[in-house]
Amino acid sequence: MLKTPKTTRRLIVAAALFIASLSPSILNAEEAIEIAAVDVGVTAGNLVFLPAKAISVSMGAVTGALSFLLTGGNAGLTRQIWRDTTEGPYFITPQQARKAIGQRPELMETK
Repeated sequence: MLKTPKTTRRLIVAAALFIASLSPSILNAEEAIEIAAVDVGVTAGNLVFLPAKAISVSMGAVTGALSFLLTGGNAGLTRQIWRDTTEGPYFITPQQARKAIGQRPELMETK
């Protein structure tokens, strides 16, 4: 069944509002549109980041095991490869996203 553009827009807005209602960033933001934008951005970022992190961890595990075999048992190198590829973060949080782009002075409260 093909959806109309109006129905699709309503579904997108409903999904964004649902995501915003589940977010801890709701306590820090002042405007609903900012909350929704942050949550949609973090969700979109995680759609790319999570598979990339899974690939990185998988390749790191294989590469670490191969390094152990090919270097004659160099456990230090193997541990370093595994540590570098399996460290977090495993997903993007709203706080990490805000830290990455910096604080925007025009959004800061003046009291």
